[in-house]
Amino acid sequence: MMQHSPNPEGVDSSHRPPRTPRHDGSEDATIRTFAIEAARLCNDRHAEDVRLLDVRGLSSLTDYIIIASGTSDRQLEAIAGELDDLAREAGMTRVGRDGDGQVRWVVRDYLDIVIHLFEPETRAFYDIEMMWGDGEPVSWQR
Repeated sequence: MMQHSPNPEGVDSSHRPPRTPRHDGSEDATIRTFAIEAARLCNDRHAEDVRLLDVRGLSSLTDYIIIASGTSDRQLEAIAGELDDLAREAGMTRVGRDGDGQVRWVVRDYLDIVIHLFEPETRAFYDIEMMWGDGEPVSWQR
């Protein structure tokens, strides 16, 4: 059986709509606000070690990456569902989702924000933080 592994950016660019260049800072503020609220939601739902990274200028596919750990497949799925609800409320469109089929990691792609939810062992194995070590940490705590 072939093991499925996450793409470093967590997205399948072959099925992804192109990102349009932004010329208006208000859209950037909306995206950043959603990223902060998504990180807070993960924390409020008891995800552990929630990290929000600004990868603008480092990634051509997204502006922000959130990485968080959950303790069970149910928790990961529940958080992912609530993130989809939060995105709809914020007017963000989910353009992709992925996972390993065993719910050890879940990826939600909202074009400008990609969210990785991992079980701790899987997170340590893929070490997404190391790949995005040059990303600027964003403070999201209340």
